[in-house]
Amino acid sequence: MEKTLIVITGPTAVGKTTLCLDIAQHFGIPIINADSRQIFRELRIGTAAPTEEQLRQVRHYFVGMLGLEDYYSASMYEQQVTTLLEELFRSADYALMAGGSMMYIDAVCNGIDDIPTVDDETRTTMKRRLAEEGLEALCEELKRLDPDHYAIVDRQNPRRVVHALEICHMTGRTYTSFRTNTQRERPFRIKKIGLTLPREELYARINARVDEMMANGLLDEARQLLPKHHLNALNTVGYKEMFTYLEGKWTLEEAVERMKGNTRRYARKQLTWFKKDPQVKWFSPNDKENIIKYIQDSD
Repeated sequence: MEKTLIVITGPTAVGKTTLCLDIAQHFGIPIINADSRQIFRELRIGTAAPTEEQLRQVRHYFVGMLGLEDYYSASMYEQQVTTLLEELFRSADYALMAGGSMMYIDAVCNGIDDIPTVDDETRTTMKRRLAEEGLEALCEELKRLDPDHYAIVDRQNPRRVVHALEICHMTGRTYTSFRTNTQRERPFRIKKIGLTLPREELYARINARVDEMMANGLLDEARQLLPKHHLNALNTVGYKEMFTYLEGKWTLEEAVERMKGNTRRYARKQLTWFKKDPQVKWFSPNDKENIIKYIQDSD
């Protein structure tokens, strides 16, 4: 039988966790986490990371494995997951990767360009320059050094802007020159499953999840992390709004409402990204039987 990587994705709060636990237990396989924030051990409540009970039910990889200050990238994730898949496929016909981080899923399914690893000296220098000069100045520098990438990069995301400049300064070449977008062949079949719900139902689930996070202690978690709020891993919906409240700029009620709105906006962004992929087969998260049937189909 051909080895098969099951990929289950979809917007935040759609119901991936419950379904994936059921699918993993059905096939007797672990879950490979594809949520770029659940990788950090300090971010438990605000990322809806698997609970201790869920971790006992099914083995999870790439959950709580890094500290907030550890460097990590989609390229590193691709390399580590493909190595893990070699091991898992020796004893099972199926493997399961689940999460909503678009770049991580794309890296494993399609490969990622061989962009050089940034050395510590360059990273330290650019981190200092971001703090001293600000994002706008670095965007102008990127526009000058690599206008093609400047035209497409998310200029509100300091990590993306800084990383492109790191490559420019370290290699003397543009970041664009390393992006070949060549899809890599994988020695296994990939079945992509997208989970979706009617918009109003999804939004209600998002609002309920935010309320649950608050009840579970998100504010206290954010308070403990406030001294590190400048780290990229904390440039994340949920933590950003709590930090703004803790800095006295919003009321708590306003921060919670902003968190709900920003989470809904992020869910729309996720759906837009995944719906561009014709390989994704869409299901309701409640349609477990048909999802299992689709996984087992040989086509």
